[in-house]
Amino acid sequence: MAPKKQDGAHEQSITMQIGPESQKVAVIGAGAWGTALANLLATKGMPVKLWAHEREVVDAIRNKRENTVFFPGVKLHQNIMPTGALPDAMHQTTLVIFAVPSHAARAVLSQMTALLSAPVGFVSATKGIEEDTLLLMSDVMKELLLPTMDRAVMVLSGPSFAQEVSKGLPTAVTLAGQEPMLVKRVQGLLMTPTFRIYASTDMVGVQLGGALKNVIAIAAGVVDGLKLGHDARAALITRGLAEMVRLGTAMKADPRTFYGLSGLGDLILTATGALSRNYSVGVKLAQGDTLEEVLKDTRTVAEGVRTARAALGLAKKHKVDMPIVQEVCQVLFAGKLSRQSVMELMERAARDEAEQTGK
Repeated sequence: MAPKKQDGAHEQSITMQIGPESQKVAVIGAGAWGTALANLLATKGMPVKLWAHEREVVDAIRNKRENTVFFPGVKLHQNIMPTGALPDAMHQTTLVIFAVPSHAARAVLSQMTALLSAPVGFVSATKGIEEDTLLLMSDVMKELLLPTMDRAVMVLSGPSFAQEVSKGLPTAVTLAGQEPMLVKRVQGLLMTPTFRIYASTDMVGVQLGGALKNVIAIAAGVVDGLKLGHDARAALITRGLAEMVRLGTAMKADPRTFYGLSGLGDLILTATGALSRNYSVGVKLAQGDTLEEVLKDTRTVAEGVRTARAALGLAKKHKVDMPIVQEVCQVLFAGKLSRQSVMELMERAARDEAEQTGK
């Protein structure tokens, strides 16, 4: 898709709207991560409209000040105003934080398009790739939103469990965008003494890191579920990172991004942390549960399950070898035994560790 022309006046108006005072923020998506980000902004004194698809979530936040469905046990700030109506959430907003699961992103964005009469800052906090089109979330947004918003789209990613952010534990993430001044303004809005944000211009790399690490985390869960040891898990994570770099390089991302917070940092967290949904999926698969059994036990989304197919599609499209991703797909969707996949990865032909491309 050819890039759309950017209207300079609109670009300036977006930048000037984003400041620390008198913000009207809309967080779209009330899963754990969306709720945690809404609460973070609310505690900084900003009124936040939090849109949820589920009526029960809206009612629980309004009546109990708690997202009992997706984020139980966390008391939510009074500045959060829950709503189930997108027009209400988007009314006069100056900044949108989009935290809808990737498989539902296009449908929600399509509804939002008609509600935007002027460009606003737009941050994607969704970690995934659209399955059918293989598009990154920022590309889906640029396809559906106002043409004047192309440079207003940013992406937020990094090692961040929603529960730890909500407890005020130290967290550092990356915010990437095409317009440095806009990124700087939003960076200032989101930062707190315990929530640190680094700026970047590599939107492709930041998004690929946030999406692909979920697939590698499933594989790491399989290794631990099979009790193959710390050596095996360390090797799996390292070689998984190599696959991420290979695909990123093929897609014109900066390879250095994958050694930062949104790459290696998020990979380490998601592939080792007990709070990781994707890691837990891998553990349960290794213990003999079917994918259907694993998924029916939870309402939360393990993005890596859907991302695995998309990642393999991108690997084929760009002619990049990603054996770990391929084996995850085999275990998830073809009924392959996880132990067999691990053994086949170990028995692959010898190669140079520094080799980043080819077979």
